[in-house]
Amino acid sequence: MNKKILFLLLSICLGLFLLKGNVFSLELNVESEKVDEINQEIDKYQQDIEDLKEEEEIYEQKIQNARKDVKSLENEIYILKTQIAQKESEIKRKQKEIDSQTLIIENIQKKILKQEKKLQEIKNQIKHLIQILNLYDNKKPLGMLFLENSLSQVLNQFRYLNSLHSKINDSLKASKTIKEGLGAYEVNLREELADLVSLKKDLRDSRASLQAQEQSKELILDQTRGVEWRFQSLLADVIKKQENIEREIKSLEQQARKEIKEKQEKIAQKLMEEEGRVIFSWPVPSTFITATFHDPDYPFRHWLGEHSAIDIRASQGTPIRAPAAGYVARAKYGGMGYSYIMIIHNDEFSTLYGHVSEFFVEEGEYVKRGDLIAKSGGMPGTPGAGRFSTGPHLHFGVRLNGVPVNPEDYLL
Repeated sequence: MNKKILFLLLSICLGLFLLKGNVFSLELNVESEKVDEINQEIDKYQQDIEDLKEEEEIYEQKIQNARKDVKSLENEIYILKTQIAQKESEIKRKQKEIDSQTLIIENIQKKILKQEKKLQEIKNQIKHLIQILNLYDNKKPLGMLFLENSLSQVLNQFRYLNSLHSKINDSLKASKTIKEGLGAYEVNLREELADLVSLKKDLRDSRASLQAQEQSKELILDQTRGVEWRFQSLLADVIKKQENIEREIKSLEQQARKEIKEKQEKIAQKLMEEEGRVIFSWPVPSTFITATFHDPDYPFRHWLGEHSAIDIRASQGTPIRAPAAGYVARAKYGGMGYSYIMIIHNDEFSTLYGHVSEFFVEEGEYVKRGDLIAKSGGMPGTPGAGRFSTGPHLHFGVRLNGVPVNPEDYLL
């Protein structure tokens, strides 16, 4: 083949290769514009989220101010309505956080796709460059250049070959950089997906809390019939019963510890000691908490004080199992009132199970971890639920030396 024709063909190959690279660059520019649009949408979500946070803070200030006022039916309903409005705003915010997070993930996925396309294109570039080199070497051995070409032609062709080698090296370096970037994007994607799962869980929790608050408002209106004197009578009755239960629990715990020591129940005591440091298993299959320890959103906090336990979601009649070995100090059936069980575990810890609907243990009985002790309740108007249960759940409390502590710190 004529030398000039060969050189022309090689130049055309290289020109087509460069043209293809320019087309790919245009495609990448289009992708970049899409990424920019997503970024703008994410920024808008972030602004909406900040606005909703400010709205929640305003509601919180209204709630705190209302709690300073005299306890009245009107004030209590106002607090509950404001809490509901605050929770609805919180749900909107969390939904926008989820939408924003979804866009962030979509953005990362687009960047990954863009980088993968770019990496593939670079691989194709390297392949084409090598094909051009092979074509040149097969048609014109380098040693023949000095025999058939002038010195200027030889230099031009060497420059051309060096340019090809340089482009291959540049492409290899770019390929390495893109692979490293892809690795970082993939790590980032996994982290953002984990955050999305967490946000969705928070949203479910907020919706459950909103439902409980709405039920609480309806419960108060139903029991007071919207009359102030009924509210005050109900409030006094609830406070009195709560104080009686608290005194009873403290007294029973002291008495139970004394009885264990006096009776010298060596077998039970030995079994409790064998477990070493007390770590509690979850008493019901669910680990979904609907009201936390000292929950600021607890509907009756204004009446009864801090929520000194956690409420665990459990359908009516769910089996309750002993979370650690212990001695049943109290199994109180309250009829249509409040029913509960208390277990003494060692010289320091005791546990409490509220809204029990059915008992499987008796006072004085020793239980091992995992033993069936009762069934859960809490459905309004059912035995053991009490007057202010808003739905099926287990009220689970942990006491350390007679003082309520956060059960989540001891659950495994």
